[in-house]
Amino acid sequence: MTQMQDQKIVKVNGVDIAYRFDGPKDGAVLLVANSLMASGSMWDGNVPALADRYRVLRYDKRGHGGSDISAGSCTIADLADDAIGLLDALGIQKAHFMGLSIGGMIGQQLGARFPDRILSLSLCNTASEMPPRSLWEERFEIARSQGIAGLVEGTIKRWFTAPFIERAPQEIEKVRQMILGTSVDGYMACGGAVRDMAQSTMLLKIKIPTLVLSGRNDPACTVDQGIVLHRLIERSKMVILEEAAHLSNIEQPEAFNHTVRQFIDSVADAL
Repeated sequence: MTQMQDQKIVKVNGVDIAYRFDGPKDGAVLLVANSLMASGSMWDGNVPALADRYRVLRYDKRGHGGSDISAGSCTIADLADDAIGLLDALGIQKAHFMGLSIGGMIGQQLGARFPDRILSLSLCNTASEMPPRSLWEERFEIARSQGIAGLVEGTIKRWFTAPFIERAPQEIEKVRQMILGTSVDGYMACGGAVRDMAQSTMLLKIKIPTLVLSGRNDPACTVDQGIVLHRLIERSKMVILEEAAHLSNIEQPEAFNHTVRQFIDSVADAL
């Protein structure tokens, strides 16, 4: 599955953005943002653990899944503006937020720049800086010369531990198809945003309740990078999931779902 099922389209900042809701119409909204080369279908194993109470709003960032790509490059700030624009277009004043990888980078922007719109932040398998630039230039060259297919196997090895790749071939195949559904232009625009990101000082502005979640075996956004977030975000909580690499929500869904649900509930119950 490369796109979310039952998705709808809305125009945000001149771009057609795909989204879908799950959960009660009167529930507090939980806005969910995906990793690079992923669509909202990456959360299929997590939404049921949240949608009994929360109105889960999944969306595909520009150039991914069912959303269009705008011409040229973009920044993490642009992607955060898209997230706020989506809330505006759907008439949502406030939402909890959960993002993984680039989704968590978008969340950092939201927490720092739009604190009146965000009830809580769950920043999963993410970082505030992503050096070195040379790493991204190598990946972009592969994308230009071989297409997204040239990046698939290396990406899967970063996203999951070897034991999971071996024991969960159906999940891996679903992820492979999701990656292949990403356009080269969308990958390079959003990947360029990650390459150029420098958000550590921005973290000092975040005052809303924040969960930092890292995978013990994540080579892409390491535990050490998670610790930076935790130290710079006032009163944040950090949880490390064992036996999980980058897409911890897929590799360790029960632990992930329990951790995130417990955190969001604690904020929601205190409101």
